[in-house]
Amino acid sequence: MSLRLLVAPAALSLSVLPSVVQADTTSSQQVAMLNPVVVTPVLVSRTTEASLSSVTVIDEQQLRDQQPVDMADILRGQPGVDTTGNGSFGKSASVFMRGTSSNATLLLVDGVRLRSATVGSPAWQYLPPAMLERVEVVRGPRGSLYGADAVGGVVQLFTRDDGSWLDFGAGSFGTMNAGAGVSGEQGGTRYTLGINRFRTNGIELRENSEERGYDNTAGIAKISHRFGDRGEIGVFGFHTQGNTEFEGSTPADDRNIDYALEVAGLKGEVMLTDGWQTKVLISQAKDESEDFANDVSNGVFDTRTRTVNWQNIFAVGAHQFVLGGEYLRDEITSSNEYDVTDRDNKAAFGQALLHFGPLDVQGSLRHDDNDAYGSKVTGAAALGYKLDTAHRVRLSYGTAFKAPTFNDLYFPDSPPFFFSNPNLKPESSETGELGVRGQYEHWFWDAAVYRTNIDDLIVYDGSRGSSFNVNKARIEGAELALGMDWQQWQVRVAFSALKPEDRDTDTVIPRRAQRLGRVDVDRRIGTVTLGGTASFQGHRYNDAANTQRLSGFGLLDLRAGWRFAPNWSTRLTLKNVLDKEYATARNFSGWNYLNAGRSVMVSLRYDVQ
Repeated sequence: MSLRLLVAPAALSLSVLPSVVQADTTSSQQVAMLNPVVVTPVLVSRTTEASLSSVTVIDEQQLRDQQPVDMADILRGQPGVDTTGNGSFGKSASVFMRGTSSNATLLLVDGVRLRSATVGSPAWQYLPPAMLERVEVVRGPRGSLYGADAVGGVVQLFTRDDGSWLDFGAGSFGTMNAGAGVSGEQGGTRYTLGINRFRTNGIELRENSEERGYDNTAGIAKISHRFGDRGEIGVFGFHTQGNTEFEGSTPADDRNIDYALEVAGLKGEVMLTDGWQTKVLISQAKDESEDFANDVSNGVFDTRTRTVNWQNIFAVGAHQFVLGGEYLRDEITSSNEYDVTDRDNKAAFGQALLHFGPLDVQGSLRHDDNDAYGSKVTGAAALGYKLDTAHRVRLSYGTAFKAPTFNDLYFPDSPPFFFSNPNLKPESSETGELGVRGQYEHWFWDAAVYRTNIDDLIVYDGSRGSSFNVNKARIEGAELALGMDWQQWQVRVAFSALKPEDRDTDTVIPRRAQRLGRVDVDRRIGTVTLGGTASFQGHRYNDAANTQRLSGFGLLDLRAGWRFAPNWSTRLTLKNVLDKEYATARNFSGWNYLNAGRSVMVSLRYDVQ
């Protein structure tokens, strides 16, 4: 799949657009839904179009309408995003952004980095969608702003911060969900408190086995005070914990994990002058788990990450500049004797956002100094040109890196499950991207093509029992996103095609699908809402040699809602309506992890905005 062929869909889409749909003005509501303001791509507020990035936003209305059970429901089939898992309901899950590894996608929760330093990737499966207000998905390297791990992109979750609510639901597999929250503001002081409880009996993860349950209890707490229009200070916290049961080597093998995730922080911002704003975030994140086999502790793996981040934003006419620094310290505690249990990272970064009429220029540079792998310099540049009132073309280039995890380098040998590879090298990457966007009064489209070259890509192969470096990897891809909000219709369409290949062996990098798609359609009819989501993933290979093929699949979800009284609503959700049997991962023993079949969920909700 050559880059020339990948450019064709974007060029074709631009050439066939009818001029009659161009508009000089849009309503504020349409702008918010079709071209929302985002902060993740460039650290400061920009509309999606002006960010010169490939961005997807899942807003509060979409989250409430779709009632996702987990992060896989939210991210599955979104442009450039592939998800896999070892079964449904709190089982190990991975997110592959543009074909890169799961621990090469950075996760932020309210601006705080959250992941396990031992395995490297976030515990996506334990994050409760009911506590989220918004999700921003930025595709493409962001190493020059965020440092290590942002090779494929960044996913930022924003916890709830507005309104009061009471929610209760029940459904298939003995599933129950209940939550409540309150928020308010008085005299410049804002607060939010919320709690949510989810539990399920779960499903069989392999044939002729037992149901494997999952429970999750989550809470958020925030309070902040604004000093007029000159500054704000606040504290916040998010915590989730519970237990998940999973499949061992035999159906009789009783395995489960106690887990806890947490972020907490103190943040402040102040306008020192009319053109100079400074921001400080002092935070701590925790990822804790304890593995049990037949009620006997089988291992403790805890990560604590402490971070101090300082940013200064300068406005000079139509231009903006960002200068900042960051100190990060990872500490691990484990029942296993790691040779190294902590490491520090110090960084300085800068960014220029320049505006010259129809031309926008962005440039960023970051220097990281890490105990484990020394110094790394990453950079990025982007150009955007406004062709007319409705169309903008963008071109970008960026570098990124990802270091081996504590498990990759230091885990004590314990074959065949996992053992360290002290010869692993850090990954380094460079990505070029060309994108075109059309932004109109009632709809938008965005097309992008990209090529990522990765040296020393780190890949885990279950058949080997360890990670290894792919000497040269190339990922080429194309993405198309469309959205429409018109006369009570809301439509979102996404399609991705990519070729993630090991250049040395000409094989596909394991567990990556090469075709992905999703369609979300919702229609409001008075007080009733009807909608559905169709998604598909192409086939993938479970192993590096491409001998274990997992078939592609398509899923259909349907939903209906009714606001039957002021502030009161009820919702019916049908998942996997066609009762499709599918798998995205295979156990090292050779059997596929099963996923949930057809299910139903009914909920009752009271909310005040």
